[in-house]
Amino acid sequence: MDSLLVALNAVIPFLCYISFGYIVKVKGVVKENFLQQLNQMVFRLFYPCMTFYNIYKADADSLPRPLLLIFVGGSIILLEILLVLIVPRIIPENPKRGVIIQGVFRSNFVLFGLPLTVSVFGDSAASVAAMVVTVVVTIYNTTSVVILEMFNTSGKLNIKNVALNVIKNPLLQGAITGLVLFLLQIHLPECIVTPIAAFADMTSPLALFILGGTLHFNEIGHNLKYLVPTLSFKLAVLPAIMLVIGHALGLRGLELFLLIAVYGTPVAAASYPMAQNMGGDGELAGQLVVISTVVSVVTLFFWIFFLRSIGII
Repeated sequence: MDSLLVALNAVIPFLCYISFGYIVKVKGVVKENFLQQLNQMVFRLFYPCMTFYNIYKADADSLPRPLLLIFVGGSIILLEILLVLIVPRIIPENPKRGVIIQGVFRSNFVLFGLPLTVSVFGDSAASVAAMVVTVVVTIYNTTSVVILEMFNTSGKLNIKNVALNVIKNPLLQGAITGLVLFLLQIHLPECIVTPIAAFADMTSPLALFILGGTLHFNEIGHNLKYLVPTLSFKLAVLPAIMLVIGHALGLRGLELFLLIAVYGTPVAAASYPMAQNMGGDGELAGQLVVISTVVSVVTLFFWIFFLRSIGII
C-alpha cells in the first residue's frame, strides 16, 4: 500500500495538469494559438529559471557522483549510435528515420523527469537532477540537430546550424549560468532569488497544462505500425535495460531512479517543431509526443510502484 501511494502521489499531479489543459482547450476557454505563444514564453523564460535555480541552490554535499553523469551521457550517445546504425535498415522512408531515432532517445526529462524525481525523493533531489539536466540537455540539443540533419530530405549536415542551436538553447543557458554561480560561490540578493524561485516553481505545472491543451489524437491510425514498436521499446524495454546496467555498475536509490527519469519519460515535446522545420515527418513526430505523453502516465506509475515494491527506491 505504501508503494502504491508513492506511485499515485508522483503521477496523479501530472495527469491533473495535463487533463486540466485539455479540458480548458476543449471548452473553448483558451484558443490553441494562445497556448502555442504561451509555450514559447515558458520555453524561453521559465525553463531557464528552473534549470538555473535548481543548480544555483544546490548543496555541495549532495551533488551527483561522476559515475552517474558519465553513465547517463555515455549511454545516450551509445544508444544514438546504435539507432543510427539499426533504424535505417528497418525504416525505408528517410524523413521517418530521424523522427523515430529522436523519439527513442530524446525524453521529456526536464518537464517530466525533474519534477517526478522531486515528487518521489523530495526537494533535496532537485540539485542532483538539475546537474543531470545539464548533461542531458547538452547532448539532446546537439545530437538531435545532427541526426535530423542526417536524415532530412537533402541528406546534408549543416554544422553551423548545429552550433547555433546549442548556443541559443535557453535551458542550457540557464543551467550553465547557475553552474558558474554555484562553482564560484556567488550569491545573488534575496530580492532577485525569490522571484526566480517562484518562476521555477511555476514552470512544470504551466508547461504540463499547455501540453494538455495542445494534444491532438486525430489521424493516428495509419502510423500505428511505427508508434507501437517505437513507444513499446522506449517506455518499457529501454528503461529496463538501463536499470539492469545501472544496478550492475553500482547505482542505487536516487541515482537509479534518475535512469527512469531520463529513459522512461515521454518523447520530448521539442522534437515535434524540430522535425517539422528540419525535413522530418512532422505528423509522426507529433503523434509520438502525444501518445507517449498519455501512455507514460501509466508506465511511470508502474515503474515507480515496481521499484518501490522491490526496495530499490
